[in-house]
Amino acid sequence: MTNHSAVNRLPDQFKSRIQQRQARVGIIGLGYVGLPLALLFSEQKFTVTGFDIDRRKVDTLAQGGSYIYRISAEEIQKAKAQGFSATSDYAKLEEMDAVIICVPTPLNQYHEPDLSFITDTTHAIAPHLQAGQLVVLESTTYPGTTEEVMVPILEQENKNGLKAARGTSSGNPNAEKEFFVAFSPEREDPGNTTVARRDIPKVVGGVNPQASELAGALYGSIFARTVPVSSPAAAEMTKLLENIYRCVNIALVNELKLLCLRMGLDIWEVIEAASTKPFGFHPFYPGPGLGGHCIPVDPFYLSWKAKEWDFRTRFIELAGEINVNMPYHVLASIGGALNGHKKSLNGSRVLVLGVAYKKDIDDLRESPALTIIELLQKEGAQVSYHDPYFPFIGKGRKYDLQMKRSELEKLGQYDCVVIVTDHSDYDYKKIVGEAQLVVDTRNATKGINSPKVVRC
Repeated sequence: MTNHSAVNRLPDQFKSRIQQRQARVGIIGLGYVGLPLALLFSEQKFTVTGFDIDRRKVDTLAQGGSYIYRISAEEIQKAKAQGFSATSDYAKLEEMDAVIICVPTPLNQYHEPDLSFITDTTHAIAPHLQAGQLVVLESTTYPGTTEEVMVPILEQENKNGLKAARGTSSGNPNAEKEFFVAFSPEREDPGNTTVARRDIPKVVGGVNPQASELAGALYGSIFARTVPVSSPAAAEMTKLLENIYRCVNIALVNELKLLCLRMGLDIWEVIEAASTKPFGFHPFYPGPGLGGHCIPVDPFYLSWKAKEWDFRTRFIELAGEINVNMPYHVLASIGGALNGHKKSLNGSRVLVLGVAYKKDIDDLRESPALTIIELLQKEGAQVSYHDPYFPFIGKGRKYDLQMKRSELEKLGQYDCVVIVTDHSDYDYKKIVGEAQLVVDTRNATKGINSPKVVRC
């Protein structure tokens, strides 16, 4: 195994290697964040090695294939021609100049942060840590994780007595016994085709100024703009603010939707009208609940951390409570709609349309559809589903459905069709025409006037 010498990783030499595209980049976690990031580095002529404990992912990439719908096999093959490879062998981290961590940060059953992926990964990195290496955490987490959780593990478990660079490090005689650490939050938006990935500004906060400078140089080589902040904690809080902003505003329109339903008003019409105001208003839209890795999770990370400071984030907690309860509203709406047809939810055949957490993506993380399916099953409904991106739903961290996709045929056999994810592939006019009853949670049937449709 060929290791770069520490001198090649001193800040000036490191930046030179970045500029010359000689720096080797290792990315741990080849999911919806890590794999696109690896491809972005590869596009800019870096030699990238991806690390993942999931052998299926490693083998698929080794064969030039892809397991993410929006990433084509051709993109993987092009990256491989540039030197991209995937492995489960963490010993190869010793060859990397920069190590970027893109692993999940879910919640446990008590809605508390589960940092096991970060800590397990950090424990795996530590024995292979080299002087001068840059380690960057991208996983969304609470302020303090980088410096309070990750850095101590790296310092205590590396084999070379290395310490994270702190202070200015200018003229530091111990520079060859240091490594650099930063936090740079991922800003992936699956399904967004309007903003190129490289045009999304990259926030960077290092443990010390040199770590920020190196991380900024690395990311500046693939992103159009970097945004330096004073510390990893500031960068961690930045990510939380972005997602809590969305969570709170979605909760607001979800609550207003419930009120509008009682008042006989159309919340979608109201939002559309309010959106004509050229200032002071940004539209958010209601739905059956929140999905994705960030927005349903991040508020609870901050609420948990706030308790350390004897502070309760009541506003954020309320927003989370409203959003968490939306699948139960959908369940009640389905029951009410069936009742209007003189049918009981218990025993009724229900088809759920769309299980991805948002339209036109192959991502099940925290999808409200999974909760809705489970709630329907508990009430005795005979539940089927269709989603163009998922031929089968197996077992995840919070579900075990073991369901095979039903085809969009003979919709009249179902007592109710529930639109949970409004994929563009669906012909909603045809669906309404064939179904006995449609419960629409996304306003997908806008403009279709039919007594069969119940919007909730």
